[in-house]
Amino acid sequence: MARRKPENHDEDDANDLRYRAPALEKGLDIIELLASAPRPLSPKQISERLNRSVSELFRMVQVLEKRGYVAMAENQSGYELTNKLFSLAMSRGVSKNLLDHAIPVMRSLAENILQACHIVVVSDDQIVVVGQMDAPGIPSFHIRVGYRQNITDTASGAVFYAFQSPKVRKAWRTALQPNLTPEERETFEAQADRARAEGHLVAKSQYADSITDICSPIFSDNGLVAALTIPYIKSKLSVSIEDCVASLKEASLQLSTLLGATPGSSNPQIKS
Repeated sequence: MARRKPENHDEDDANDLRYRAPALEKGLDIIELLASAPRPLSPKQISERLNRSVSELFRMVQVLEKRGYVAMAENQSGYELTNKLFSLAMSRGVSKNLLDHAIPVMRSLAENILQACHIVVVSDDQIVVVGQMDAPGIPSFHIRVGYRQNITDTASGAVFYAFQSPKVRKAWRTALQPNLTPEERETFEAQADRARAEGHLVAKSQYADSITDICSPIFSDNGLVAALTIPYIKSKLSVSIEDCVASLKEASLQLSTLLGATPGSSNPQIKS
């Protein structure tokens, strides 16, 4: 029987170095930096944060811009990520199936209530908008696809938290709430409890005083997958919040059914 060759970590490290791709690493460093930055960054700021020279990164930024991964901000203050990576990710599997079903349901909902709506999923400690529909022919609150916000700062985040199992909810509580004030923590927990009890949530938006978020969970055959939200703005053409709630819950039930949701577990929409 042949003797097993002893492990050689130095050789493994050497192989890792041999197959490095410095140009690719620079591009990924830029993308990851811009993804974590709260605002656009200038070439000088990018170089300082990555500890590289501007000239070293200039060509890489130009290539990323040409390929559509980064773009200059509208105010020309620096570069920011586009939605290209997000769109590529959303073209896969479950996400694509969700949007294929959600877009026509959202279009019908927006036409029925004359309000915009959007659908979000959870990504780490944030919610991210994966689909959006404007109200037809009238001004409405527009949230761009790819927009992210902390789970604890949104009605949809409270809805996601509400419909987790007790074990998962406890883990989320530990991970998400350490930086909240006692008042913020109490408000978030109360919203989640209300959402769980009523099957939806109506809450004042933290984004603007004039907006009321109306949010409902979306389920598939695998459980909770998304949340559908109406950023309600009262106008002469708007229907009542109560009518929006009814239409939203009907749309959520329709979408959940299309995604294969069945009666039972944590799904309050489909009755046995």
